[in-house]
Amino acid sequence: MKLHIKNNFTTELPADSSEINIPRQVEQACYSFVLPKKPSNPSLIHASEEVASSLGLSQEDIFSTEFLNIFSGNTIYSGTKPYALGYAGHQFGNWAGQLGDGRAINLTEVFHENKSYTLQLKGAGPTPYSRTADGFAVLRSSIREYLCAEAMHYLGVPTTRSLSLMLSGDQVLRDVLYNGNPAYEKGAIVCRVAPSFIRFGSFELFASREDLVNLRLLADFTIKHHFHHIKVEGVEKYLAFFQEVTQNTLKMIVEWQRVGFVHGVMNTDNMSIHGITIDYGPYGWLEDYNSNWTPNTTDNQHKRYRFGNQPEIALWNLYQLANALYPLINDAKPLEAILNAYASDYEKEYLNMMQNKLGLQDKLDDDLFLVNRLTELLEKEEIDMTIFFRNLSNVNKENSVSESFDTIRDAFYNEKDLNETILKDWYDWFEIYNFRINEQTQSDLDRKDKMNAVNPKYVLRNYMTQLCIDDADKGDYSLLNELFEMLKKPYDEQLDFQKWFAKRPDWARDKVGCSMLSCSS
Repeated sequence: MKLHIKNNFTTELPADSSEINIPRQVEQACYSFVLPKKPSNPSLIHASEEVASSLGLSQEDIFSTEFLNIFSGNTIYSGTKPYALGYAGHQFGNWAGQLGDGRAINLTEVFHENKSYTLQLKGAGPTPYSRTADGFAVLRSSIREYLCAEAMHYLGVPTTRSLSLMLSGDQVLRDVLYNGNPAYEKGAIVCRVAPSFIRFGSFELFASREDLVNLRLLADFTIKHHFHHIKVEGVEKYLAFFQEVTQNTLKMIVEWQRVGFVHGVMNTDNMSIHGITIDYGPYGWLEDYNSNWTPNTTDNQHKRYRFGNQPEIALWNLYQLANALYPLINDAKPLEAILNAYASDYEKEYLNMMQNKLGLQDKLDDDLFLVNRLTELLEKEEIDMTIFFRNLSNVNKENSVSESFDTIRDAFYNEKDLNETILKDWYDWFEIYNFRINEQTQSDLDRKDKMNAVNPKYVLRNYMTQLCIDDADKGDYSLLNELFEMLKKPYDEQLDFQKWFAKRPDWARDKVGCSMLSCSS
């Protein structure tokens, strides 16, 4: 097994002066060297051949003893020195101070085919940033992370990737519902892959401590290695960096909204400077279209991170990054201009995305009314978002409004409750929609193909993951393998997997792990 190692981060940025692995405040450092805890009996559950190939690894490598040992944390790859990142952040809108990689350990940077990747183990043991936690992860949360990152990638949503999922062979104590009933669960380790794991909170840490030297060092390093196309210098360099982070974040959020994904924990320490989705904790996809839904039990009261609020929270988080970068710029006006443009830019990108979901090729500003009226109607009843938009592509130009409505009727969770008032509202909407698609020059078949390319048939619904977790707890990984293969082609019909193109079953409505989740992992 051969990896092309790069150690740019640890070579060019300051390390923690102490290598004592105990929770503490780490000053004037971007990271701390730390070794993974050796697992007692590691075993490979699953690995992504595509991600392995992107790193220069073969299928033979995946099943080697060396792969097992390296990516379980049992041995250290030659020429590398693992480390945990330091960063701070705002959690649920409140300043939390130093946070850092509490259960994540970066193994190394790998360079392959002109691309750089950071390999990180999640659940490999404590670090100086673990605070009161043990640094480990359990099988259920690791399965969720492993599957979701890959599902998001194949949906076309910017994300970290998953290389491998392993059992550690150790037991980990967790209180799933935070109700005073902890129990032992199987320990697991996921290897996550990203260009880097630098976050908004990485810059917040140094800004909060007025450590301008390391703030500048980190910013310069990040631009040099990850935004190297930025050629200007001085203040303009940092503004160009912030502008690009803002735009990449905006595009990521539009993609979340497109597929109905809810992150659940949009703290600034969970926001990547690459505009990719990181840290899959209590996430979920909308079942019924509900802009107020959050998958996070911790957020249930205030619903800060609800589906409909994700664009605004992204902007709020960008304000915090702007505040952190301000000492490098010393002028609020250009930062404010970038932030002020976010709202109008998002509205344009969102409308364009929704027009694509509706199959409107010849786009009009007036389509905003059609979109807003649709979301109002989707909110009124329990209507499955994924099934609704996927089936909407079956509407034909010659359909009557009632025929058009019948194409999406199956998306209603309570179809028997449809009354004349509800039907009239929908018929009125379809009258406008039918008129709009009849204005289009494209054929029904072309429109259907384009709609099906942006409206997935299969998403990783929480109840599906929970079924997978229940089986995996018993040592049965067949469903994990099935879901992994299905999620690689979420826009294809895949008739062999038709059973997964279905509304959430009633038993999953309020079941733990199927509706809302805690941060316990």
